[in-house]
Amino acid sequence: MYVEQIMTSLGLSDLQFALAFIGLLILILVVILNFKYARARRQAKEQVQLSDDHFGRDSSFTAGFADPQIVRAEPSFTPIPTALSSAQKFTIDPRIDCVITLRFDQPIAGSEILEEIHEWIEAQLAASSRWVCEGLNAAQGTTEGWEVLKPGSTYSELQLAIQLASRRGAIGVLELSDFCSRAQALAETLGSQIDMPSVTTMLESAKELDVMAADSDIQLSINVLFDEPCPWGNFDALMRRCGFKLARNGRQFEFFSNGSLVFNSADLDPNSPVSQLTLLLEVPLVSREERAFERMFGEAVKLAQAAHGRIVDDNGINLSEAAVVSIRQHLDLLYVNLEKSGVPAGSSTASRLFS
Repeated sequence: MYVEQIMTSLGLSDLQFALAFIGLLILILVVILNFKYARARRQAKEQVQLSDDHFGRDSSFTAGFADPQIVRAEPSFTPIPTALSSAQKFTIDPRIDCVITLRFDQPIAGSEILEEIHEWIEAQLAASSRWVCEGLNAAQGTTEGWEVLKPGSTYSELQLAIQLASRRGAIGVLELSDFCSRAQALAETLGSQIDMPSVTTMLESAKELDVMAADSDIQLSINVLFDEPCPWGNFDALMRRCGFKLARNGRQFEFFSNGSLVFNSADLDPNSPVSQLTLLLEVPLVSREERAFERMFGEAVKLAQAAHGRIVDDNGINLSEAAVVSIRQHLDLLYVNLEKSGVPAGSSTASRLFS
């Protein structure tokens, strides 16, 4: 009765009253939710402040960020206008790089160039391809004067380069166009002449390079199947006697020659006996002179003899002498093709292309 009196006094119909009542409920619900949200936000803010105070007092948390040994720097344009870090030093190679040359009428200080290049670092962080720059030292004035930029030196020419392909594939049109546009803008800022290939030409070169790399990116494997599972302790001792070293991840064994990795094992479980060992060789990354396949096959034979095993293919069938001969023949052809392409196996160029 009371409700009907209110409706009559306000001149509301049943429908209008129902809608008004629903609206009131929604308003109350919104107020409650806002109150709860504000309370939760205050609590979260208090927890963050407490966490910040804790981390500020905990030297072990901040020490990692101050340790330069754990910072990984990919070859790129310098992030600070001082000098390029040693990790960024690799030689520009026109066989795998798009190279743009800037020539100055008057030598320009390295500090001025570095200041301009510093603006490129944000784009480099988002890029998948490697950028690098070198300057021709004006004091030397010879082709041997190309070096990583130094603030205190002056340069008569500048080379900017971006890698055209890697194991991720060929460089994309947008990334290459962006690189060329930035080089053009840098030339205008520094008032230099620019020698730049067309984007179309470089894209074609990138595709050709990617096809060659895909055809040559071969990983060889040799499997040693043991008659009985070998306990990890015994297996580890055997591998070390044969000259292998346990990798940092504790799951692989690596074989080095003259300080360089030649081949390694596939992942193993250190908590379980080893029933099969697989040795892996990244063919393009190891020099032909190392005779890596022969050495890997020889080590596999020694391990099979020492631990009562046999050498098998990926299907578990004993590896025949004819199969080994065929592998050697294919390897010889692969090495020849890599050399013809100007990317010899084991070279720094191959290391960059097949990374």
